[in-house]
Amino acid sequence: MNTSAASGSATAGSQTLSRGLQALELLAEAEAPLTINELAEGLGIHRSNAYRILRTLEQRRFVARDEAGRIRLGPKLTALARGVAPALHTAATPAITDLAYRLGMTAFLTVLDIDEVVTLITVEPSNATAIARNPGVRHPVERGAPGHAMEASLSAAERERLLGSPEFGEAALTAKREGYAMSRHEVVEGVMGVAVPLRIPGEPPAAVAVVHFSLPETLDDVVEALQGAAREIAQSYA
Repeated sequence: MNTSAASGSATAGSQTLSRGLQALELLAEAEAPLTINELAEGLGIHRSNAYRILRTLEQRRFVARDEAGRIRLGPKLTALARGVAPALHTAATPAITDLAYRLGMTAFLTVLDIDEVVTLITVEPSNATAIARNPGVRHPVERGAPGHAMEASLSAAERERLLGSPEFGEAALTAKREGYAMSRHEVVEGVMGVAVPLRIPGEPPAAVAVVHFSLPETLDDVVEALQGAAREIAQSYA
């Protein structure tokens, strides 16, 4: 067997896999479905190569295309998401759904993945104008209300172990004092968020959050609803 040829084939296969995973990340982070040209540009490859990756993902139902040919994440990813912290997913889904409809805002559950916030569950209420947020969306922990809330839930020792330093950011210190975190335009321009921490033994640090284009002048009702959802999730998990 030609060792050099085998190595080259493995490298090409790894690169294709990497680009396929990157494509899913781009679609998860996009605010709207993407065109094939936008996907190719995001991947930094030629349109024909992007199309080959798209066809494979589409055949496996990881992505789907609408009538205009624009690309979005497919329903199969929902099934995969349930395999990530399945007990937490099961416990949280009813509470997150109720929260979204009660407040008329997009509600979601995030977990800490190394130094990033990852959305595990999201519900967009049909009874109000909602902001799209796909499961799998990730961003740095230092940006956004969910990240601040999760950081606030850590001890200094946990923060050093998980994030590399025992020193808390200002937003996390405020969240520790207030019992909730709020952010304005930190993750997406024009979007505001409120979050509370959720800690369940055996699960990664998590946060329950809502986002909207505007927030009420007083956040008491929003925070109370978030804290109630967090308690319900913890009780259902047990």
